[in-house]
Amino acid sequence: MAEKKKDVLRPTDAEAIQLARTLVRAARHGAIAVLEPETGAPLASRVAVATDHDGAPVILISGLAAHTGGIEADPRCSLLLGEPGKGDAMAHARITLFCVAEKIAKDDPRHGRIAWRFLSHNPKAKLYAGLGDFAFYRLEPRRASLNGGFGKAFALTRGNLLTACDNLDAIAAAEASAVAHMNEDHADAVANYAAVFGKARGDEGWVMTGVDADGFDLAAGDRVLRIPFRQPLADAADMHKTLVSMAVEARQARQKQAAN
Repeated sequence: MAEKKKDVLRPTDAEAIQLARTLVRAARHGAIAVLEPETGAPLASRVAVATDHDGAPVILISGLAAHTGGIEADPRCSLLLGEPGKGDAMAHARITLFCVAEKIAKDDPRHGRIAWRFLSHNPKAKLYAGLGDFAFYRLEPRRASLNGGFGKAFALTRGNLLTACDNLDAIAAAEASAVAHMNEDHADAVANYAAVFGKARGDEGWVMTGVDADGFDLAAGDRVLRIPFRQPLADAADMHKTLVSMAVEARQARQKQAAN
């Protein structure tokens, strides 16, 4: 009798889903794999990455790039995300998403929010984003393979990866003004967010780069922090209340630390 193959996958739980979403939301770059049109051979390349409001990855690529030709010929692709960090790269969490790419035309109603989020997340891309041969692509995830480190493998569904919210458009519409307000008028609160919720050391010029239903993003140069909400936002009004509540909590925590 043939020996039964051991199942290496762990049951997908809330912790695994949170890790997967954090890896995707925090990523600024990743490796995309497509099929080369001329040969059918796999072709991998590095791309800059951000996310749409529901958590689907977004890339900005040139029409001259080899991987763009692959996507145009066959929109199926895979995206590998996850920073290797110090030490053994294989000990750090990473995720591979199996996606179908969709080009976002400039007259698409989604283009404005996608462009804003991408360029806020990847400000250096402003140097070439306006060039005529560059376009945004939304990578619609179908499933994913999460490796949380040695012996921590999970299979995730589309539902595990994407945020389900009836008011995503309203939250998206409020995002840019909320981010500008926090950075211009409440830099102290942003620094406190980084220190308390992101465990960052020192006030290193942190700025907010995005807010979505699941959490918000902070950056200080090349450093990026993803701060999840304890409960997803229900609507745009909930964004203000949640950020204020977290600002109060973070300020009180830092005052307590200073007193000790």
